[in-house]
Amino acid sequence: MSFRLLTAASAVVLTLSAVAAQAQDFSALAVQDLTKAEEEIRQNHPALTTPGVESEAFRSWLNGGLRQALSFAPRVNSGDSHAYLMRYYAAGFRDPSVRLDPTFDLLGPYFATSWAGIATGWRDGKYVVTYVQPGLRRAPPLGSVVTECNMIPIEQFAKDKLDLWEGDLTTEAGRVYSAPYLLWNRNNPFTRGVPQTCKFQSGRGRPRDFELQIQPVNPQAMEAAYRATVFMAGAQPLGIEDVNGRPWLRVNTLADEADWRTFNAALEGAVDTLRGPQGFVLDLRAAGDDEYTSLRRAYGIANRIWTPEYTVSRQPAAESITYRATPDNRTWFAETLGRMEGDAAFAAENPAVIEETRAVVAAFDAALAAGQDTFSLGGRPAPADTGAANPVQGPVVVLVDPGCAGACLDLLDLLVQLPNVRIVGSQTSGGSIFVEPTLLRLPSNYADLEYGHKAWTGRSRGHLDPYTPEAGLTYTGNPADEAAVRAWVSSILDGPVVGGRGKVVTGGG
Repeated sequence: MSFRLLTAASAVVLTLSAVAAQAQDFSALAVQDLTKAEEEIRQNHPALTTPGVESEAFRSWLNGGLRQALSFAPRVNSGDSHAYLMRYYAAGFRDPSVRLDPTFDLLGPYFATSWAGIATGWRDGKYVVTYVQPGLRRAPPLGSVVTECNMIPIEQFAKDKLDLWEGDLTTEAGRVYSAPYLLWNRNNPFTRGVPQTCKFQSGRGRPRDFELQIQPVNPQAMEAAYRATVFMAGAQPLGIEDVNGRPWLRVNTLADEADWRTFNAALEGAVDTLRGPQGFVLDLRAAGDDEYTSLRRAYGIANRIWTPEYTVSRQPAAESITYRATPDNRTWFAETLGRMEGDAAFAAENPAVIEETRAVVAAFDAALAAGQDTFSLGGRPAPADTGAANPVQGPVVVLVDPGCAGACLDLLDLLVQLPNVRIVGSQTSGGSIFVEPTLLRLPSNYADLEYGHKAWTGRSRGHLDPYTPEAGLTYTGNPADEAAVRAWVSSILDGPVVGGRGKVVTGGG
């Protein structure tokens, strides 16, 4: 009886949703938004005037991606499908600086309309079963490798279902965070749902066929499945605790809404211990926030531990910045300058920032008057060594994962310059050289376009290059097994010094 009532209620909801979708004409809105986004990017994005490999894939997608995305537009019939198509088009640039984000809340990372009670993770270049719902019968064993689904080799199956829709599969981060959805139905009308059959291989045995049985939707089980596969920050992403006799700084976010006041106070109170000979762990997993103030918060952590006097002379040089000279880009800076000057408190506290922004606006005016497509401004040079001593006596382990992106990567650029610091864990995300976002509301009001409006052409870390820990410092276990991760990190600190500070891998990993 309850099942029938649920089914009937669902039918009513679906009917009402269909009527609402038809009234909205999401397909026409998608065409409008995609066309506007393409126009804005073509007219103003610095990749169009930045030579080299950094822009080749970008320009290739700009020339063909719109046509490809528009071919899906007739199937857009809801806000969720509109969001999927926007994500697809933005991800096609293979550049994290380009985003098309919905202006409404989606149903979250654990959502699916149907599943088979299992989840998969990306492990050592393979899709591996990481979760089986308790009590599920005739299920593939934990740890078995998926080799094909619906008679399609798993790499092609994954590309068709996940690439661009759920993540960029040319990156390790895209593989990791989309892997749990390989066998789920996420209500994406452009891809396959739950496959009927898949082959799974255990150990060296032959791959075996398993028929996937659709299970009742269970949000709690789905969240447990995802969390058993991918590291997710807990309810308190900031904190300091003792782990095996050493301080463990948990910085699993750089977001503004986190409780930075409490954390920074605790950090200042623990600084003498952190500087002791026993060393400490700086946990930067999932610290991928890239808000305007994220880098200031990230550098604030380093300055509180090592002191500004010590870190200032070890900050990498900013090098040159290249701007695309367009009226729209000039307007963005002029309006930003106006807001800065109109805020008396900001103007009093940040006169150097205002002067720098005035210089940028003046450079735009000169370039536009001269008919130039671009202009470059010299970045901040590396500061002179202050002679300050390193206050940190012990070894420092910096734990990273694919969730370390944006300002987290900028912080790593500083930390790798400091002595006795080792980068451990797994490969980070890669950072674009196209930085400082322009934000534009698209015509439908359902999505915002975001893109980096200047090119950090002189940055020492290359375009899209991640940090990858060296072989002896790479974690190969389950990233969601916190006890195992902590034991592994402790073994690094307790054992002989192996490896170094991590390396930047050219080509995006």
